[in-house]
Amino acid sequence: MKNFITTSIGKKFAMALSAIFLMVFLLQHFLINITSVFSADIFNFLSHFMGTNPLVQFILQPILIAGVIFHFVMGFYLEFQNRKATKYEYHKVRGGANSTWMSRNMIWSGLVILSFLILHFIDFWFPEMNHKYVEFLPEDPNRYYDELVEKFESPVRVLFYCISFVLLSLHLLHGFSSSLKSMGTNKTYVSTVKNLSNFYAIGIPAGFCFIAVFHLLSHL
Repeated sequence: MKNFITTSIGKKFAMALSAIFLMVFLLQHFLINITSVFSADIFNFLSHFMGTNPLVQFILQPILIAGVIFHFVMGFYLEFQNRKATKYEYHKVRGGANSTWMSRNMIWSGLVILSFLILHFIDFWFPEMNHKYVEFLPEDPNRYYDELVEKFESPVRVLFYCISFVLLSLHLLHGFSSSLKSMGTNKTYVSTVKNLSNFYAIGIPAGFCFIAVFHLLSHL
């Protein structure tokens, strides 16, 4: 098992597993955030539950952060290894013919998504940590909705969010395809899994864009 993990296939397999883990979190994150469009009370209740649940805060949250770091570090490592392998002339000549535009630019979409995550942490996670563990402010279970809506007051910020989610969608579309190959998905189920993955890769980012634009328009 140890030898498998150190191989190129093993690293890609680990990369695929970390991606699936992050996609489960992304789905859960979306399901909570979409409630802000329909009900401030439900959004506040769910956010307060997640923000005060010890299991989420002290076990799942550190695992999530570790998963994010692992995915990006491994992604950049594999990308650089791949670029080293393409230094041969025939790869340079036929690179565009042998791969899609997205596969050749995963590192750039990854960097934009990483920038978005940093902004997202600055917008939400750091203030949350400061509120609870630095200033030790009294907990207000009704504060979450107003804090969310306030962040989407700026059209520039919403535009950057939407661009990031478009790139995330493209990133996911290629990532799903690569993951299926890395994990050796049974050919019998490839078509079904691919259709579901495409629905996820387009639907979830589009849903996040909708949430951001919806709250932007609420300020007009």
